Amino acid sequence: MDKTIIKDDQQRSRGRFKPALDLTTEEVKSVLLQKIEEETSKIIEDPSDFELIQKADFRDDRINVVSLFSGAGGLDLGVELAGLSSRIGIDKALEIIKDEKDFQAIREESLFHTIYTNDMFVEANETYRKNFNPNIIQHKKDIRKVAHFPKNDLTIGGFPCPGFSEAGPRLIDDERNFLYIHFIRELIQTQPLFFVAENVKGMMTLGKGEVLKQIIEDFSSAGYTVTAHLVNARDYGVPQSRERVFLVGVHKEKIENRFGYHYELPLPTHGDPTEIDLLSEKLPWVTLKQAIGDLENDPGEYFEGSYSTIYMSRNRKKSWEEQSFTIQASGRQAPQHPGGSPMTQYIDKEDGRKRWNFNGKNRRLSIKEIARIQTFPDWFEFSSGSPLGKSGREISRNAQIDKVYKQIGNAVPVLLARAIIQPIADFLNAHLEEIRKID
Repeated sequence: MDKTIIKDDQQRSRGRFKPALDLTTEEVKSVLLQKIEEETSKIIEDPSDFELIQKADFRDDRINVVSLFSGAGGLDLGVELAGLSSRIGIDKALEIIKDEKDFQAIREESLFHTIYTNDMFVEANETYRKNFNPNIIQHKKDIRKVAHFPKNDLTIGGFPCPGFSEAGPRLIDDERNFLYIHFIRELIQTQPLFFVAENVKGMMTLGKGEVLKQIIEDFSSAGYTVTAHLVNARDYGVPQSRERVFLVGVHKEKIENRFGYHYELPLPTHGDPTEIDLLSEKLPWVTLKQAIGDLENDPGEYFEGSYSTIYMSRNRKKSWEEQSFTIQASGRQAPQHPGGSPMTQYIDKEDGRKRWNFNGKNRRLSIKEIARIQTFPDWFEFSSGSPLGKSGREISRNAQIDKVYKQIGNAVPVLLARAIIQPIADFLNAHLEEIRKID
């Protein structure tokens, strides 16, 4: 490991690294496998875990999905929708999902069949249980303590990245990024046909691009051709300017070499209305008015409370004809409702900094509104958990509501997930029989 990284002892606690020698692909793989072996050796075998995954409902006539860091299930629902679209058509699937009864009647026809999830967020797990097949195995255990994962065809998830902001090229030696290692560990163990991982835009620029380069190399070492795609959710029908990175992995031996398949990002379906001509197949970006205009007088619950100086340091309010700011995983940081007068900027006389003022009546976007903006269907039910905290004392309704904001903000927008997964769904739907014969 001495060849891999040089740690700055003075910055050790902050996870800062000085890049060392460039590594070959084989050296990267060697270091990665060593780290995974070290992590695996720390896991205490739990017979109940092995018994649990044996109950996984693997089906040969479907594409079986494992969801890591599943949260409330935005990515999962998008995957399910892509699988349904591949069999009945996109337009029909998008229409059916709006009505719960119609969707429930047909959702088993989806190509994709989720068999296992892993997450420790209590309320998010409750939300997932409310909206997905109760036969899905929910492993509510720290992934770092999970020894075995079930066989599957597609692994999805958005791995946390607490250490990326300060990590150098050797990410796998930062203890804060062990969750990222365990995603790769699952891939090495189960060897699915594809994987899709979502993360923040900042991943692409950290360390002058070296962070992303290292991530791709590490995932590739598990046996995949990996491509990274920066997308804005509003380009795919989401009423929100939200940039995210998707890593798509295609198994080299099982898919790429045998079928010649290479993942290509779908073309945007929506665009700037001022740049769309009559011959364009693009639709205009979806506006806040279109998405949540009907909820203005019936918004439901929303987070209430004071605004920090950080919150007031920039504009938090879009107009009805724009797309929302990114929905954050916090009620306190939620964007303002577009109704009323816009915020105005001024210069603070004491420190000379730019700040923003509210004008007239204002409120944060409600739970119903941010769920719509994340393109969850209206029937999707979120859990706010128990009114009692860990200490057994009653917690405020505001604190409960904040847990829902966290779930929704952490989720991948459903329609964006559907779009990203659709090429994979279409390929697998066309070649499922061939793939099963090979297996």
